[in-house]
Amino acid sequence: MNEKSHSESYAAAGVDITAGYRAVELMKSHIARTETSGVFSEIGGFGGLFAPDLAGMEKPVLVSGTDGVGTKLKLAFLMDRHDTVGVDCVAMCVNDVICCGAKPLFFLDYIACGKNVPEKIAQIVKGVADGCVQSGAALIGGETAEMPGFYPEDEYDLAGFAVGIVDQKKIIDRSAMKPGDAVIALPSSGVHSNGFSLVRKVFDVENADLTSPRAELGGVSLGEALLKPTKIYVKPVLAVLEQVRVRGISHITGGGFYENVPRCVPEGLCVKVRRDKVKILPVFDLIAATGGISERDMFNTFNMGVGMVLIVPEEEAETALAILQENGEDAYVIGAVARGEEKIIIE
Repeated sequence: MNEKSHSESYAAAGVDITAGYRAVELMKSHIARTETSGVFSEIGGFGGLFAPDLAGMEKPVLVSGTDGVGTKLKLAFLMDRHDTVGVDCVAMCVNDVICCGAKPLFFLDYIACGKNVPEKIAQIVKGVADGCVQSGAALIGGETAEMPGFYPEDEYDLAGFAVGIVDQKKIIDRSAMKPGDAVIALPSSGVHSNGFSLVRKVFDVENADLTSPRAELGGVSLGEALLKPTKIYVKPVLAVLEQVRVRGISHITGGGFYENVPRCVPEGLCVKVRRDKVKILPVFDLIAATGGISERDMFNTFNMGVGMVLIVPEEEAETALAILQENGEDAYVIGAVARGEEKIIIE
C-alpha cells in the first residue's frame, strides 16, 4: 500500500484513494487462487501479462467475450449479498467463449461504484475468483472506479472480459450440422443473469419478501433463488469436445431459446425442441404464474432450466451424455435437427 498517496481535495470530492489500496490488499488472496501457468504479471501493474501454451496447436485463434451482470445486481443490493455476482460476470463471458470451442485463458473485471468500501469490493472479487477457478481462467487484472455522484453510494456495476484460445481446425463448425443431429440440454441453476428487468417487475422486488422460505421453490427464499449464480459449463463442455464431434453450441441467455438457439443453426435447418422434454425449474413456473406471462414469452426471455445446448451427431449422443454425467452435468436430449427455415420450433 502506498502510504504517501492521499489527496485531501480528492477525498473531499468523494474519492478515497487509500480505500482503493485497501481493496487491492483484501482481494489479493482471492486472485491468487486463480493463478495458472501462463500468468506473467502481478496485480497492480498497468497491464495483465499472459503467456499461452501453444503446444500442439497448428493455428491458434484467440476468442474473446465481454458482458456484465445486468439488473440482477439490484437483488444483490437489496439482500446485501455481494459474493456471488462475480460468478455471474465470469459465467456470462466464458460460457460465450466456449461456444466457439475455445478454452478460457484469462479474465479481467471492471467494478464501478459510488463509494469504495474495501470489504464489499473484496467480496465482489471473491465471486469473480470463484468463477475463474470454475472455468480454469486466471484473473490477471481489473479496475475499480469510485464514481461519487454518478452511482449511489451503496450501488455498483460489474462487467468483465475473457480471452480464450482454440486451434483453428477445432473451431465449432455449424456447417457440418445435419438433420437428425441430437440436441442436448445442460441444466441451468436458475434464472442465471438474464431477464431480470422483467423478474424485478413481476415480483416488485423492492417491496417483496425476499428472505422467507417458499414451498413452491423447494423451501428456499425468493431472494436466494433469484440470486443463485449462473452455472459455468466450460469444463464439462471441454471434456465433450475431446471425444465428440460437436456441431453446435448455444449459450441460452437474454432472448431465451428463440433468440439464442438459432445463432448456432445454419440456413436451411431447424432445431425442433420437444416442450415435454424440457425440465422447467420451479422458479420459472412461479415467474409465469405471478406475472401472467405466456409460455411463448417465457421461452423468448428466460433459459427455462436449460443454460446451454449442444448439438451432436445422433450416433454420438450417448457418448456425449455419458461424458457430461461424469463431469457433474445431468444432461438430457430435448430434440433434434430437421430441415426447415424457422431455425427453432418448440412443439
